Amino acid sequence: MPNVTALAQGGAKTPNGRQSRGAVAAAAERGKDGAPQPSKLRALGESVAYLKATLALVWKSSPAMTLGLGALTLVAATVPLGVAYSGKRIVDAVVAHNRDATLHWVLIELAVIVAQSAAFRGLALVRTILGARLGVDINTTILEKAVSLDLRYFENSEFYDSLTRARREASSRPVALVTDGFQVLQNVITLAGYVALLIQFSGWVILALVVATIPATVAEMRYSKKAFKLRNWRSPESRRLMYIEHVLADDDHAKEIRLFGLGDLFLGRYKVLAEAFFKEDRALAIRRGGVTHVFATVGSLAFYGAYAVMAIAAAAGHLTLGNMTLYVLAFRNGQQAFQSVLGSIGSIYEHNLYMSNLFSFLAIEPSAPEASATALVIADSNAPEVGIRFEDVGFRYPDKDVWALRHVSVFIPGGASIALVGSNGAGKTTFIKLLTRLYAPTEGRILIDGKDLRAWDEKALRARFGVVFQDFNQYQLKVGENVGLGSVAHLDESPRIERAIDRGGARELVDGLKGGLDAPLGRWFKDGTDLSGGQWQKVALARAFMREEADILVLDEPTAALDAQAEHAVFSRFRELAQGRTTIVISHRFPTVRMADRILVLEGGAVVEEGTHAALVAEGGRYAKMFTLQAEGYL
Repeated sequence: MPNVTALAQGGAKTPNGRQSRGAVAAAAERGKDGAPQPSKLRALGESVAYLKATLALVWKSSPAMTLGLGALTLVAATVPLGVAYSGKRIVDAVVAHNRDATLHWVLIELAVIVAQSAAFRGLALVRTILGARLGVDINTTILEKAVSLDLRYFENSEFYDSLTRARREASSRPVALVTDGFQVLQNVITLAGYVALLIQFSGWVILALVVATIPATVAEMRYSKKAFKLRNWRSPESRRLMYIEHVLADDDHAKEIRLFGLGDLFLGRYKVLAEAFFKEDRALAIRRGGVTHVFATVGSLAFYGAYAVMAIAAAAGHLTLGNMTLYVLAFRNGQQAFQSVLGSIGSIYEHNLYMSNLFSFLAIEPSAPEASATALVIADSNAPEVGIRFEDVGFRYPDKDVWALRHVSVFIPGGASIALVGSNGAGKTTFIKLLTRLYAPTEGRILIDGKDLRAWDEKALRARFGVVFQDFNQYQLKVGENVGLGSVAHLDESPRIERAIDRGGARELVDGLKGGLDAPLGRWFKDGTDLSGGQWQKVALARAFMREEADILVLDEPTAALDAQAEHAVFSRFRELAQGRTTIVISHRFPTVRMADRILVLEGGAVVEEGTHAALVAEGGRYAKMFTLQAEGYL
């Protein structure tokens, strides 16, 4: 697969910054290390290797329909031979003026044609149903893989390119690949029958049939590979196109698009990208169509050359009219069958190129180490220590040189209330991501109750946390579901949901909605109610309180969209509900921060100050300066 970054940076560029077509083609022919790609024969062999794996996917989706596809393929392969032979016998009977024999063979040909029609319609039906079944199964598999992957993948643009390529045509390519595989078998059987008929006339005719068909097929395979490379190379730009579509047609962006007059800007960018794609596709289609048409004409010339030879032989009395009809049909249909064989091989080659994207994505493995199982869900009073400990923890995001956190060593006793303070980018949210094991430390370790996070069962560990991030999700679901998602195991427990709503301060909001817990939220679906930022935040807080068993509560800027009165009410209630639990709050508002037992001040990824509000103000350091600046804003 071409290296997208290398293609984007290397090679000659046109005046508008885009790579020239020649540079793209040259780069696509090199691997990631710049070495030439394998020979075409070897590349074909490697691509066809996915046929077996794809067949396994199709079989897993529906063994019965896979067998039905194979059986109908065999029927469809033999029927054309019966049509050709029946046609010969009809002509012979007509020439012999044999009325009964003519009628007899007409009825036989009718029966064969009916069987052929039934086989073809059956094949079409099975392909449609199997394709639909397979589309659901493969897209589900892709999404299952996406859910299983670590957070770091979703913060990487190259991962999204890989996901885009895997999902593109994932519902159609697998069944098309298997169908074309059966098509090859069908046409090989049919072709073998025609060859057996034609060998009685001339071996040279068979040679002409083969030689005249190969060039067009080779050209199709060549341009299939070019089309595949073109689409893979522009995956990042394809995602950019989809993003612009999303911005222009999504309700979250509608206000700013209109207020700031951004419609023409984004629509202009969309047109530029879409037109560039169109021109690339058009140029490739024109070249492909022109070359293949030339070679197809060669095939037609070969057919009519053979036709002329047979007609002359019949005119000279060396062939009966029936045999001439048989041989002409055998040559025409044999040529089509052979072309179909090569065409199917070309299609298999193309499908396999796209299947390589799917299997490459499915081969991605989560980077988090396997955890040893533990049933511990709440704080263990018999542990060596009860609480959270960071031991010289450092962390760098993948492919980043700057440390997000470095040399962080703190201990948070069980049941303590902690506030994290610092400027944007100081490392506060990264601290939470590491604590909840969304990422593993680059260096050092984190322990909860004396046990390294990597030794915890992931589900057992995360069951201990109730978290509200500053970029919480707004689910286009019912109110009850929006809250209940905080604890999926209790999603249908209305009393628990009602308690969470009360604790999150969303009672007045819910009571004011028509339908209560069944009221749909958001504007995506019919009768949905869109909420303000503060209202959505209350729903998110209620969702965190669904985890009644959680003994570690984390609020990352949870009240940023609330007014001062609502924020005070939330935190007053929060302090009451958090008794006996460990709480970690990230906030820029000092009335909230000073309610914590202890405050950690982060700057540049390091803990630079630590203590109570009063002690930190008395020290006159970084915290005191931030507090003074905010206090002056109220004067």
